[in-house]
Amino acid sequence: MTPTAEDPIPDENDQSTVRVGSPAALLAIIPQLLGFDPGLSLVLLGAEPPRGRVRLTVRFDLPKTPDLALADEIAHRAMGVLVAQGFQAGVAVGYGPGQLVTPVADALRGRAADLGFHLSELLRAEDGRYWSYLCTEPSCCSPDGEPYDIGSHPVTSAFAVAGAPPVLVSREEVAAMIAPLDGAAGEAMLQATRQARERSSRLVAQAAGAGRTREARRLIASAGLDAVRDALGTYRAGGQFASDADAAWLSVLLRELRVRDDAWARMEPRHMKAHLRLWTDLTRLARPGLVAPPASLLAFVAWQHGNGALANVALDRAQEDDPGYSMARLLREVIDSGAPPRMARLPMTPEDVAASYEAQYADNEDEPDDQDEEPDDEDLEP
Repeated sequence: MTPTAEDPIPDENDQSTVRVGSPAALLAIIPQLLGFDPGLSLVLLGAEPPRGRVRLTVRFDLPKTPDLALADEIAHRAMGVLVAQGFQAGVAVGYGPGQLVTPVADALRGRAADLGFHLSELLRAEDGRYWSYLCTEPSCCSPDGEPYDIGSHPVTSAFAVAGAPPVLVSREEVAAMIAPLDGAAGEAMLQATRQARERSSRLVAQAAGAGRTREARRLIASAGLDAVRDALGTYRAGGQFASDADAAWLSVLLRELRVRDDAWARMEPRHMKAHLRLWTDLTRLARPGLVAPPASLLAFVAWQHGNGALANVALDRAQEDDPGYSMARLLREVIDSGAPPRMARLPMTPEDVAASYEAQYADNEDEPDDQDEEPDDEDLEP
């Protein structure tokens, strides 16, 4: 049961208005907001007064078999997300057969009534037909359902004219966009990663050999900051990694929290598309054990962009790689709460990050060097 919260276009100056005045229009806009066909899902749209403008879209997987307890849990959680974000009105659509959608729809109506939340429409959609749980007039809502076709609907055309990306077939197709590279490309990246680890180890050994064990982290951080700036400059200019070695080096260095946090602090929304390309590429290229940092950064930028589906599958990859990774856990909590993209603010400036970590280094200056053990590359993992 995974909710995804998204706001289709985060830049107020970049928005195009699409009016939703019918159930068919509602069904046409939902895949555009999600970026994929929702399949077996419950989707809710939070509307903001006075014009009922859609500001939040959340999606939940429906149970694969009828389950009243789970239906009630989904309704409770779904309404909790919308109410917590200050919404008092909205619409909902359940996608799938009646035996699976109706228990959730019934629980949702009851929960909405208890909270004083106005559900202006509640639909079920399946196989190109829809039914309204709120309409009782056979003249406009046939028991056999009403046909709809999102492919030919003006809402779909409006998104296409505005340059919106094509809707994907399923959430699995979104996940495939950031799946790890395999085959010859994966093997080449694995070899480049081994070499990057060896390069990192040499930096650590260099510091230890000079009697400056405490300087190892500074050396790794310095190399990482350079690698982050190089990658950002390249992608913002429309380029990409020049070699597997460059990608592998950055993936190894991002394990150092200062490097990760510096990259996070540089995720300015005006470069959002370049950042999406960068972290998508690195999430695919990174080898096991190195995926969590770039995947978490991708999740943050996807959330900025209003792409909750991509944010969630990126967090899936991050937590599969490292279940305890703190940035991924933090973002999961925030996104699951339905927090809109406008809340995806940068945590610190790069200068703040630098000052924070320099203060940490200074606090450790009085600690004696460990004379019995030299730090190695693995000691520097967050």
